[in-house]
Amino acid sequence: MASEATLRANHAIRAKYEKLEKIGEGTFAAVFLARNVQDHTKVAIKKIKTAAAGTRDGIDITAMREFKFLKELHHPNVVALLDVFSTGTSAPAINLVLEYLNTDLEAIICDRSLLFSASDIKSWMLMLCRGMDYCHQNWCLHRDLKPNNLLISPTGELKIADFGLARECGDPGARMTSQVVTRWYRSPELLLGARAYSFGVDIWSIGCIFAELMLRTPYLPGESDATQLTTIFRALGTPTEAEWPVCILTYSQHCMTLPNAGKFASFPKQNLSLLFTAASPDTLDLLAACLQYDPLKRPRTSDLLQHNYFRHGPLPTPAAQLPRPARPAEVKEEKPVTPPAPKQVGLASKRALDTEEIARRKRLAHRVAFS
Repeated sequence: MASEATLRANHAIRAKYEKLEKIGEGTFAAVFLARNVQDHTKVAIKKIKTAAAGTRDGIDITAMREFKFLKELHHPNVVALLDVFSTGTSAPAINLVLEYLNTDLEAIICDRSLLFSASDIKSWMLMLCRGMDYCHQNWCLHRDLKPNNLLISPTGELKIADFGLARECGDPGARMTSQVVTRWYRSPELLLGARAYSFGVDIWSIGCIFAELMLRTPYLPGESDATQLTTIFRALGTPTEAEWPVCILTYSQHCMTLPNAGKFASFPKQNLSLLFTAASPDTLDLLAACLQYDPLKRPRTSDLLQHNYFRHGPLPTPAAQLPRPARPAEVKEEKPVTPPAPKQVGLASKRALDTEEIARRKRLAHRVAFS
């Protein structure tokens, strides 16, 4: 039973905010636009539903994880948790008060009226790597990095959000689920059912986001979990034993849902410069480092920040000068959403790196001066 002082404190926090409208809803939470009645700043209130399936003590475990990490992580490139309060009596709901960020990197990528420079891409990548370096230094494995989980502030700062799948990563022997990370950004070891993994899964996702910023379209859009590996192998070449020596020996034994995982189709090694035609050697080197098959060979976030890509020109664009959608709400309605059900995506439109797609991406890449 909450004490009288606790109830008063909770009421005082709740009274600070006035809900304006619902702006989103999921299985376990609804998100509201609200304002602080004291200083009139806009905030987002994430109301977590209770008594749902897959919960602990009536609260969804992903919501508990998000609350835990947001309470502990404080960095300019991580979304800020401002307050927490409860509502209701018989089945109290937890309300997370977050800074309000009205657009995300996916909306920016999909807005064809915006053109990116090499400096713009470097700025977003620098903020992403700084934020993830902070998370990794604090033993936080995000496990769901993708453009629409990278929110953009009114002043242009990129902020990492949605820590519902995050886990602490300090025990090298810990077993975790492989059913994490949105498919198009999921690393090969996860697709092969690995349950012992580390920060390399986030590094792979960073590489996919980097490629998407340059191509303005998802780089590895697999039709289903079963075909995602083929999509990756077609794009990068089937890994050799030298590139990934433990692939078959270690991971294929976990592939209960991929019965033919040990019999990979053979695709030739791809030269990234043939697709990313305007990218500099430093750009290609950073991308290739993130997308190495062997997770033990992928760089750490601290290594990424020391890479020549960030050391050499051009300088990153100041955050306030980065491209932004003129009307974020309208852009978000038009953007493609990574589908949980593969049937929603046409095979012809999403087959990775066929001849027509390569030609289209090359034409797009030539419009932008990457460095």
